[in-house]
Amino acid sequence: MSSDHLFDEATRVTAGDSRWQGRTSPDYWAFVGPFGGVTAATVLRALIEHPQAAGDPLAVTVNYCAPIAEGPFDLDLRLAKANRSSQHWTIELSQGGGDAATLATAVFAERRPSWSHQPATMPAAPPFDEVRRNPDTKMSWTRQYDFRFIEGGPRTNDGPAGAPYGAFSKLWLSDRKPRTIDMPSLLSMSDAFFGRVFHARGELVPFGTVSLTTYFHVSREELASENTAHVLALADAKVFNRSYQDQHGELWSPSGKLLATTTQIAYFKA
Repeated sequence: MSSDHLFDEATRVTAGDSRWQGRTSPDYWAFVGPFGGVTAATVLRALIEHPQAAGDPLAVTVNYCAPIAEGPFDLDLRLAKANRSSQHWTIELSQGGGDAATLATAVFAERRPSWSHQPATMPAAPPFDEVRRNPDTKMSWTRQYDFRFIEGGPRTNDGPAGAPYGAFSKLWLSDRKPRTIDMPSLLSMSDAFFGRVFHARGELVPFGTVSLTTYFHVSREELASENTAHVLALADAKVFNRSYQDQHGELWSPSGKLLATTTQIAYFKA
């Protein structure tokens, strides 16, 4: 693993006797704790480096139970079930021997050659270099990414409108310091969409991801063959109701391959 990129430093893990260890990074801090995407990526990093892991990441679900405090944390990884084709993992992130701050599950699978078909087509978009970069925001984690909105840019200074604004966004997304996308960074990017409630209301409100599930549609070998540092990202929401909203997204390679999709439920106060 490279050590000269902030993302690799932020997701670094070390193996212990029964638990693995990680540490929060000030470079990926959000409102009241670390950016959820980098937490998920750290979990996936530990699984990928685990000596019992086999196959490629297929699905990762992360439930954010409580804020993670600044500093070290423990990762308890358990292989719950395995067969010839897949592995099912459970992961618990805790601090100081206390209750879990994050609970996660992951599925790894042997992606064998098979019939392939992608009915979905990549949405039209101007080239990455022709789209202006979005200005930085105050949160440190957003300054680690390059957001280039094609449609549905942030309207957080507009304030509530008579009718809600649209919740859809289409943008190019990459690490601010270019880095070839791998599975952990792809997972992190699947949570890098701003809260759809910010877009719909035109203002920042208290917000937090409660549960995230990301599905990977390529193997690690296929992702590496794309050799890309940016993806076309789409995000939208279908409903905001009683303090919770859904959120779903797609991540596309510049060549037109659908790399990952994500579905989330998030809390908001407005």
